[in-house]
Amino acid sequence: MRRVRCLHLWVALALLAWGYGALAQPKDAASAQSRGIDPALLAKAKTGNAAAEFAVGSSYANGKGVPRNSEIAASWFRKAAEQGYAEAQASLGFSYFSGRGVPQDYTQAAVWFRKAAEQGLAVAQYNFGDAYKNGLGVQLDDAQAAYWWRKAAEQGLPAAQNNLGLAFRGGQGVVQDYAQAAVWFRRAAEQGLAIGQFNLAGLYDQGHGVPQDYAQEAAWDRKAAEQGDGPAQLVLGTLYSSGQGVPQDYVQEAVWLRKAAEQGLSSAQALLGDAYEAGQGVPQDYAEAYFWLDLAASGNIEGTKHEDVDKDRDEIASHLTPADLSRVQERARKWFEEHPVKANPQ
Repeated sequence: MRRVRCLHLWVALALLAWGYGALAQPKDAASAQSRGIDPALLAKAKTGNAAAEFAVGSSYANGKGVPRNSEIAASWFRKAAEQGYAEAQASLGFSYFSGRGVPQDYTQAAVWFRKAAEQGLAVAQYNFGDAYKNGLGVQLDDAQAAYWWRKAAEQGLPAAQNNLGLAFRGGQGVVQDYAQAAVWFRRAAEQGLAIGQFNLAGLYDQGHGVPQDYAQEAAWDRKAAEQGDGPAQLVLGTLYSSGQGVPQDYVQEAVWLRKAAEQGLSSAQALLGDAYEAGQGVPQDYAEAYFWLDLAASGNIEGTKHEDVDKDRDEIASHLTPADLSRVQERARKWFEEHPVKANPQ
């Protein structure tokens, strides 16, 4: 069940000007966003001031003070980027990566990420590394991915620290080193990155790079789970079931399984269905058991055979009246309309 997870490019891209850019803007631009673009700022941008050009582009990208317009945003980013303004280069890279305001072009995205990365911008270094990891706009190269992640990680970017930990854990682009994996997962975890917390917990579970310590595993899983991380909620529920690192508590097991199940994790749904069938940590309720097992049977069940879940669900159906069965099946149908099926921990 335990898997190491990676924060991929699309997550970090939200840190660029289409979100990150607002943080990188000069103070006068940031304050101008609440009342529209300051005419003086716009005039400054029109004279070719790169910081002002980037600030105006960010306003259009975020729709703050002006209507959101990706094409105008990209045009202002380009003006600043061509002058060597790193934040604008990274933002133009995102424009190409996402196809916002320009045709989607991973090669051009990588070109602009590289320019910003070579100037030392941590977010661009992270994204350029991830481009290498996924072969987007550049040839897939794990060593280059790790190289750029390290540069961003050493600047304190949690996403890069997590991914560098993954590289060391898997020996991808670097020599496998669990102790180094633990170092970088911990740095990300201590900054509050849920994926980093989950991955650090996994090392404590296996005793890789750190002494095996189930209490530490549970503590880090809890930190991630409390941030709403579904896989961590699932694992924490199973720890309460087994009493591993925490006192055995079936009520708490059900609490955390429900949180993960409501996020669409099919393994959690199957386990929650079992809990309702047995009345373990929750009142015995065959309708609830059927509901959660029915959802699980339609998902990606990690470590559980679909036919076993199908069999359990069908056996539970014998405890329900035709009317009750019809109602719970309709409830499941509506749930699927409102929730996409999610994969289990990767």
